[in-house]
Amino acid sequence: MIVCVCHNISERKIRQAVDAGFDTMPALREQLGVGTCCGKCHSCAKTVLRECLEEGTREAQPMVFQPAMAA
Repeated sequence: MIVCVCHNISERKIRQAVDAGFDTMPALREQLGVGTCCGKCHSCAKTVLRECLEEGTREAQPMVFQPAMAA
Protein backbone atom coordinates (compact mmCIF):
# COMPACT_ATOMS: atom_id res chain seq x y z
CA MET A 1 0.00 0.00 0.00
CA ILE A 2 1.31 3.47 -0.84
CA VAL A 3 1.46 5.61 2.30
CA CYS A 4 3.05 8.78 0.88
CA VAL A 5 1.85 9.62 -2.62
CA CYS A 6 4.08 12.69 -2.91
CA HIS A 7 7.27 10.62 -2.54
CA ASN A 8 5.91 7.21 -3.58
CA ILE A 9 6.67 5.65 -0.18
CA SER A 10 5.02 2.31 0.46
CA GLU A 11 4.24 0.57 3.72
CA ARG A 12 6.93 -1.93 2.75
CA LYS A 13 9.58 0.82 2.47
CA ILE A 14 8.64 2.09 5.92
CA ARG A 15 8.89 -1.44 7.34
CA GLN A 16 12.31 -1.87 5.71
CA ALA A 17 13.48 1.44 7.19
CA VAL A 18 12.30 0.39 10.66
CA ASP A 19 14.11 -2.93 10.25
CA ALA A 20 17.24 -0.91 9.40
CA GLY A 21 16.94 1.01 12.69
CA PHE A 22 14.94 4.12 11.78
CA ASP A 23 12.44 4.01 14.63
CA THR A 24 11.05 7.55 14.93
CA MET A 25 9.01 9.79 12.66
CA PRO A 26 11.84 12.35 12.40
CA ALA A 27 14.18 9.54 11.29
CA LEU A 28 11.66 8.34 8.68
CA ARG A 29 11.18 11.89 7.43
CA GLU A 30 14.93 12.33 7.05
CA GLN A 31 15.54 8.91 5.49
CA LEU A 32 12.48 8.55 3.24
CA GLY A 33 10.99 12.02 2.98
CA VAL A 34 7.64 10.71 4.25
CA GLY A 35 5.41 13.52 5.50
CA THR A 36 7.61 16.31 4.18
CA CYS A 37 5.47 17.56 1.29
CA CYS A 38 1.73 17.90 1.88
CA GLY A 39 1.66 16.10 5.25
CA LYS A 40 -1.50 14.08 4.57
CA CYS A 41 0.38 10.79 5.05
CA HIS A 42 1.77 11.62 8.50
CA SER A 43 -0.89 9.83 10.54
CA CYS A 44 -0.81 6.71 8.34
CA ALA A 45 3.00 6.60 8.40
CA LYS A 46 2.95 6.99 12.18
CA THR A 47 0.48 4.09 12.44
CA VAL A 48 2.70 1.87 10.28
CA LEU A 49 5.73 2.85 12.38
CA ARG A 50 3.89 2.06 15.61
CA GLU A 51 2.75 -1.33 14.26
CA CYS A 52 6.29 -2.20 13.19
CA LEU A 53 7.70 -1.31 16.59
CA GLU A 54 4.99 -3.30 18.38
CA GLU A 55 5.65 -6.32 16.16
CA GLY A 56 9.35 -6.08 16.92
CA THR A 57 8.65 -5.97 20.64
CA ARG A 58 6.48 -9.07 20.48
CA GLU A 59 9.10 -10.96 18.46
CA ALA A 60 11.85 -10.04 20.91
CA GLN A 61 10.09 -11.65 23.87
CA PRO A 62 11.43 -15.11 24.64
CA MET A 63 9.12 -18.07 24.31
CA VAL A 64 8.79 -20.24 27.40
CA PHE A 65 7.68 -23.83 26.99
CA GLN A 66 6.15 -25.81 29.81
CA PRO A 67 6.78 -29.56 29.95
CA ALA A 68 3.81 -31.69 28.98
CA MET A 69 1.94 -33.21 31.91
CA ALA A 70 1.98 -36.98 32.02
CA ALA A 71 -1.48 -38.53 31.86
